[in-house]
Amino acid sequence: MSAYTAPSQIAERQLAYFEGKHVLVAGEAEDLFPVELSKHCESVTVFTTNYGYHRQLQSCNGISSCFGAEFSQETNADMVLLYWPKAKAEAEYLLAMLMAKLGQGTEIVVVGENRSGVKSIEKMFKPYGLIKKFDSARRCSFYWGQCHQEVKPFSLQDWFKTYQVNYQEHTLTIKSLPGVFSHGEFDIGSKLLLDTLPQLNNKVLDFGCGAGVIGSVMATLNPAIELEMCDISALAIESSKATLAANNLQGKVFASDVYSACSNDYQFIISNPPFHSGLDTSYSATETLLRDAPKQLTPNGELLIVANSFLQYPPIIEQAFGKCDTLNKTNKFAIYYAKN
Repeated sequence: MSAYTAPSQIAERQLAYFEGKHVLVAGEAEDLFPVELSKHCESVTVFTTNYGYHRQLQSCNGISSCFGAEFSQETNADMVLLYWPKAKAEAEYLLAMLMAKLGQGTEIVVVGENRSGVKSIEKMFKPYGLIKKFDSARRCSFYWGQCHQEVKPFSLQDWFKTYQVNYQEHTLTIKSLPGVFSHGEFDIGSKLLLDTLPQLNNKVLDFGCGAGVIGSVMATLNPAIELEMCDISALAIESSKATLAANNLQGKVFASDVYSACSNDYQFIISNPPFHSGLDTSYSATETLLRDAPKQLTPNGELLIVANSFLQYPPIIEQAFGKCDTLNKTNKFAIYYAKN
């Protein structure tokens, strides 16, 4: 069995396309194919919005990895290898940014699973040039194209979706970039979590902050807290920073791969944890979040999370803390609580 994802496997079948090229890899890349690719082309740079993937690549020889919401490095890249992201709006965002950065003449290869809607690239790429499917295998497609049009400059600010969230007596402005959880709406699970929260004090971590809805509400209702917000996504980090600024709120927002960049003195860890990785369901980050929470909390620190009721989180929380309480429940969501 290949160590590569299906999109990487189809790219591997077509290595001739990459020969002699300076390749910029972007999108939903998840494996070490860029390292293999670097043996077949002039250079490989990976631009990723996923901090966990960036950390994984930093120890790899032969490639350079850039993490952020925007690719701003100087580059001699003349080809993009785009792994089709799960959110179509994120693909539009990446295309607009990368084509503006690299300009006319840039070649592009797009790979993705057919069920992810990769066929949309045919229409989406029209403002830039022509793109055509050249291979399909393992339920994936391989497209090659080239940018022939003049590309308008890219501005990150143009890509924020702004919406209002009303909670109790407060109206908050939420700013969200494409592909970020809670993009354009108030999530029902987040609202249930906020309805269940006790009075907060001291240092509070909003883990997996997304567009910053939970963190902003907590800071509004508990102005004395020391708020920290973390996420694995650079697009989420920029969204949360913009949301805090839009509401004149203070908080430290940073990228973290589970607790990799977090401190260990939180009074509260509050989370609506993600359980999707790419198109498939992944629970491993949340399981680590729960299992290691006691080490990140103060001696009497508290954990509160919202989760789909069908997820088997209470046994993990019980193993970590010795006890898990269910504070609130609907037919879809449950609020779990534990104390150090």
